[in-house]
Amino acid sequence: MDSRTLTPVVRVLRVCLHALLAGLLALTAVRAVTGGEPHAYAVVTVAALVAAVYAAGVLTPAVHRSGRAAALWLAALGAAWLALLVLSPDALWVAFPLYFLQLHLLPGRWGPAAVAATAAAAIGSFLLHGQTVTPGTFIGPLLGAAVAVATVLGYKALYRESESRRRLIEELVSTRAELAAAERTAGTLAERERLAREIHDTLAQGLSSIQLLLRAAERVLDEDDPAARHVRQARRAAQDNLAEARRFVRALSPPDLERGSLAGALERLCAGAHGPVVRFCLSGTPVELPTPYEVALLRTAQSALANTERHAAASRAEITLSYMDTSVSLDVVDDGRGFDPGAAPRGERREGGFGLRAMRSRASSLGGTLSVESAPGQGTAVALTLPLPASVPERAA
Repeated sequence: MDSRTLTPVVRVLRVCLHALLAGLLALTAVRAVTGGEPHAYAVVTVAALVAAVYAAGVLTPAVHRSGRAAALWLAALGAAWLALLVLSPDALWVAFPLYFLQLHLLPGRWGPAAVAATAAAAIGSFLLHGQTVTPGTFIGPLLGAAVAVATVLGYKALYRESESRRRLIEELVSTRAELAAAERTAGTLAERERLAREIHDTLAQGLSSIQLLLRAAERVLDEDDPAARHVRQARRAAQDNLAEARRFVRALSPPDLERGSLAGALERLCAGAHGPVVRFCLSGTPVELPTPYEVALLRTAQSALANTERHAAASRAEITLSYMDTSVSLDVVDDGRGFDPGAAPRGERREGGFGLRAMRSRASSLGGTLSVESAPGQGTAVALTLPLPASVPERAA
C-alpha cells in the first residue's frame, strides 16, 4: 500500500508492526548473547540479516505495487527467519508479525496458507531444540495465527465498507450537484415557457385584436377622411408590435424547437432515448403552429417518454405526431409493464413529480384533452389532442 494513501491510524499500525518485529529480533539476539548459547554470534548475525531483508522490503516501492515482488520478498524474509529459527528457539515469536505481513501482501488463499506454514514451523522449532512439549507449545502459535487472521479479515471488511460508503457519498454529492443543475435548468425553461405563454396570450392576442379592429375601422372610413391616416398608422404600429411580440415568443421557446421544426425536435428526442427502441412517425401535412402549441406537444412527449424509460421497463415505444383538419394530436405508446391510471396520482407523489397532472394542465390551458390508456402488463398509451387555432391557415384540399 502506498504510504501517501494511508490514514493516520494505519500509519500508526505500520509503525507498531515495524517496532514489534525489530523488538522481537533484538530480544532474540540479546537472549542468545546473555544466555551463553553456543551460536550466539551466528544468532546475532542472522537476526541482523532478517532485519536487513525486512527493511529492504519496506523501503522498496515495487513490493508495495507488485504482488510478485511482494511474494519474492516474503519468501526471502521467511527463509532468513527459518535460518534464525534453526539457531534459536526464541525466534519463534517473530512469527506473529510475519502473520500480518503474509495476510496483507499475499492474495486470496495464499495468505492463510502461508500463515499455517509459519505456525507449523514455529511449533516444529520446539521439537527441533528439544524444548518441553506442553499444550501451550501448540496453542500459542495457533492462537497467534488465529488472532492475526481475524484482525486482518476484520480490517479488510471494515476497509471495504469504508470504501463503499466513500463511493456512496461521492455519488450522492455528484447526484445532488446534477439534481441542482437539472432543477436550475428546469426552472429556467419553465420560466421561459411561462413568459412565452403570457406574451402570446396577452400582448400578442391583444395586439392582434387591435389590428383587426383598426382594419375594420379603416374599411368604414372614407379615403379622404382625416382619421383614416391615423387609423392606418395605428394599424401599422400594432402590426409591427405584434411581429415584435411574436419574435419574443420565438426567442423564449425551448432550445429543442430553436434548431428546427416540431417534427425535427421529436425525431431528435427519439434518437436520444435511453432504454427502449423509440420510433417517430409523422401523419398528415404539417402546418405552422403557435409556439405554445409546439411547446406543449414537445414537453408532453418528453415527459411521457421519460416515464417510459424510468418506470415502464419497455422494449419498444412509438411517438406519433398527427396533423388533422381541425386538430393536432400526439400519441406516445409503449409495450411496458403498464399501470393503473386511477392510482397514478399516488405514485406520482411518491416520485416527487407532476407527471400526468402537468400534461393535463398543458392540454387544458390550450383547450385540448389528454387521455391515458393503460393496464398492468398491457403497456401504456398517452394521447394529447389540441384544436387548431383559427389563425392557423387551412391546408389546401
